[in-house]
Amino acid sequence: MSPADDVTAQVRSLSGLGLAELRDEWRRLYGAPPKLRSVELLRRLLAWRIQADVAGGLDDAASAALKRKSSARGPGPAVRATLAREWRGVRHEVEIVEGAVRYQGERYASLSQVARLITGSRWNGPRFFGLRSP
Repeated sequence: MSPADDVTAQVRSLSGLGLAELRDEWRRLYGAPPKLRSVELLRRLLAWRIQADVAGGLDDAASAALKRKSSARGPGPAVRATLAREWRGVRHEVEIVEGAVRYQGERYASLSQVARLITGSRWNGPRFFGLRSP
């Protein structure tokens, strides 16, 4: 059997495993498993690790792109997006710009700072501007 066939068989064998069995397989291959509770996510992560062991992981460019993305403040709207929210009868608009939020001509580090400024209390900014469900 070729290495590619072996990897295919290993990955296919994961499909019938539950959470405990996936964690056992991870432990056998890599040590302490991640503390995930999603069977599907753990299965996909384990399958990727098995394939990466044979085919290699991410190339340098992909690794660098992920590091840049992870150093950002998390997922959010595209650069140069405009968000609006009516609060107590007043319409408030913010513009998402590279690395910041612009509100009434001032730059802020996060939507949460702007939401706090508008409401006078602590709010999750993405939730306040309708980017997350309550």
